[in-house]
Amino acid sequence: MIKISAVILTLDEEDNIERCLQSVRDVADEIVVVDSFSKDDTESICRKYKVNFRQHAFTGFIEQKNWATAQAAHDHILSIEGDEAISDPLKQSILNVKHDWDRDAYYFNRCTRYCGKWITHTDWYPDRKLRLFDRRKGQFGGTNPHDRFIPAPGATKRQLKGDLHHYAFNSISEHILLANRYSDIKARLAYAAGKKCRWYHMVFHPPFKFIRSYVLKLGFMDGFHGMVISAVNAFSNFLKYAKLRRLQNEKIISEDD
Repeated sequence: MIKISAVILTLDEEDNIERCLQSVRDVADEIVVVDSFSKDDTESICRKYKVNFRQHAFTGFIEQKNWATAQAAHDHILSIEGDEAISDPLKQSILNVKHDWDRDAYYFNRCTRYCGKWITHTDWYPDRKLRLFDRRKGQFGGTNPHDRFIPAPGATKRQLKGDLHHYAFNSISEHILLANRYSDIKARLAYAAGKKCRWYHMVFHPPFKFIRSYVLKLGFMDGFHGMVISAVNAFSNFLKYAKLRRLQNEKIISEDD
């Protein structure tokens, strides 16, 4: 039977971290919490449990997760965040895998709780995540803030039954604030990569994103919540392009000066 290190990232997660810790303690042989210097009671709550608690400055999701994974005592990693928790069906799937580890990495779906409702459609579900893996067979990559574990060439994978629960937003305002922050990050990264925003990006991409989420991905089945999620995500897409366009314009003005 293999041993698993649960690696958890936190920042001001006093409302969620105890649920998270309780959900993984039956499957993890070690719990590592890497905290980005929380100002609330996250640390004191973690100290009540048998965890390896460390603090590390946050420079990006990819960088933080790779650093956190390296702190684990065991090579087999369950990587989650402080506002997530494994469901009972997923817990059983992971326990089964501990006794018969036959792949290099395992996927499972993430289900998000939004303003008191579990979202089972839109772009948010099934939100497949690769979060159980042998750290020797890959590393985190992608584009911040949307990190992902990237298996090495030839690594084997399969899907597990059960959902990872994500307790994301208690209000629409929280969602809008995060959407605004993420659009800043995405615009800066796109600008640094030399990407350009044309007028048609702002005109056509956001409506298509809404239609895909609300209609094609059946967001209307989640009622009012599905409509709000689809609309806010489309607006965030618009903000990304608008901010990228502004960065382009500022560069032109700077060069003219």
